[in-house]
Amino acid sequence: MPRYALKIEYDGAPFAGWQRQSDQPSVQGAVEAALARLEAGVPGIAAAGRTDAGVHALGQVAHCDMARDWEPFRLSEALNYHLKPQPVAVVACARVKDDWHARFSAVERQYIFRLIARRAPLTHEAGFAWQVKQPLDVAAMREGAAHLIGRHDFTTFRATHCQAASPVKTLDAITIREIARAEGQELAIFLRARSFLHNQVRSIVGTLEHVGSGSWQPEDVKTALEARDRAACGTVCPPHGLYLSDVIYPDPVFRPAP
Repeated sequence: MPRYALKIEYDGAPFAGWQRQSDQPSVQGAVEAALARLEAGVPGIAAAGRTDAGVHALGQVAHCDMARDWEPFRLSEALNYHLKPQPVAVVACARVKDDWHARFSAVERQYIFRLIARRAPLTHEAGFAWQVKQPLDVAAMREGAAHLIGRHDFTTFRATHCQAASPVKTLDAITIREIARAEGQELAIFLRARSFLHNQVRSIVGTLEHVGSGSWQPEDVKTALEARDRAACGTVCPPHGLYLSDVIYPDPVFRPAP
């Protein structure tokens, strides 16, 4: 059966997360339903990561096995037709080797978190960024984030029901950028790692917001990390500011857009 990699973009708001659910809408369920319109008996798909309810994606990657030998562009066009009107789109498709796996072949995952500080309610970005009321000290946030780079026990920054075998992960980078806007302050927080624990990104961003607001000092992030205690974590920020932005593989899977 030919195997195809799918690069998928979605608005996570209407879904209970990526993973297929028996009684709630999921992104996986939506894509599998579209595949079933093309071929009967298509096996379940596998993704690079399971995003939680409300989390968005710019570059989720999944793979599917088809009975027919599809031209990748035609497969993506057919899937997008059957995905309408749901906020899910296949933005790229490629034929891959039979042993290629969206999850296990990946070497890095990248997330972006959007945070907007302003008093007025959000209109256009409502549901797509976390809003806080007060301006944030970006330099202090960067200083606090530096304590998290590298290989650590991230027990403090993972959900209590996280199913990962170990809390030890290597966080390759946290980059905080200010984005110019007419009103208020917008931050884009980029995080890179081979893999992440459940709620790790949202726990880290919520903690860094405490630093930016002045509730914590940058050194308090190190203290929280070393506590290895979930109770030492700052606020877990809401999911709607979080985007799975990219999944990296040893060999590029998708051709650049023309």
